[in-house]
Amino acid sequence: MAGRWAVGGAVAALGAVAAFLLLDPVIAAFATILWGTLVVMVVVAGDWDRHSTFEERELERARRRKEKWERGADARARDRARFEAHRARQDAKRASRPER
Repeated sequence: MAGRWAVGGAVAALGAVAAFLLLDPVIAAFATILWGTLVVMVVVAGDWDRHSTFEERELERARRRKEKWERGADARARDRARFEAHRARQDAKRASRPER
């Protein structure tokens, strides 16, 4: 990647020098900006297809979600036990109250 930047930068610099020596400064500035932009686009697009696929990213997210879910299993069990105890107390309270 560094080699591409060096080659592209050298070509753009030589083109800029040639443009300013041979052309009107306004046109040379336009050409320099255009060449610089093209060099950056070509270098960045060089590894365009080296990213992970959607399926690979989703598998990784699913793995992280599963790990997080498993880490919280104890807390969910404690919460479930507390809620069931609360429901049992509420049911006992309702059962002890006379019907109106």
